[in-house]
Amino acid sequence: MIYMFLAAGFEETEALCPLDLLRRAGLEVSTVGIGGKSVTGAHGITVEADMTDTAYIALRDDKPDMIILPGGMPGTLNLDASDAVAYAIRTATESNAYLAAICAAPLILGRRGLLKGRRATCYPGFEDELVGALEIGGRVIRDGKIITAVGMGAAAEFGFELISVLKDPETAGKIREAILA
Repeated sequence: MIYMFLAAGFEETEALCPLDLLRRAGLEVSTVGIGGKSVTGAHGITVEADMTDTAYIALRDDKPDMIILPGGMPGTLNLDASDAVAYAIRTATESNAYLAAICAAPLILGRRGLLKGRRATCYPGFEDELVGALEIGGRVIRDGKIITAVGMGAAAEFGFELISVLKDPETAGKIREAILA
């Protein structure tokens, strides 16, 4: 299962664009609302998540295929402070699942030491938070099981990369063509 975490103040496009693309690819994605099912983004758009963070933690034995963290402020900081997100990252790391973060959200991975010795990218101004990253820059970077993206303008590219690793590059290409990207 793929889990996308949404916290108050998340960047709506960074969540909804990749979510839409992943579902077009036939991938099962569950959105997880931090603090409740109804979550309002940084620009006042309210989204109804599939489950709450409490329900996610109750799944204890579920091993994710991927954890997705959209950026935005203060959404990124709210994700970083979440016990459910910490648990999800720990579970994903232990089971060698993919971790994906866009915009400011790569700081969550950096603060946990998960970017040490890796290439990564983030929204300009958050580079110091990518603790231990060897190289920082680019629009969408995949280094092993970690995928990072620069921000909202790269949301579709981010989504296509997620499809490429979870399904295949051909499916990502077909969807790219279908939406005229």
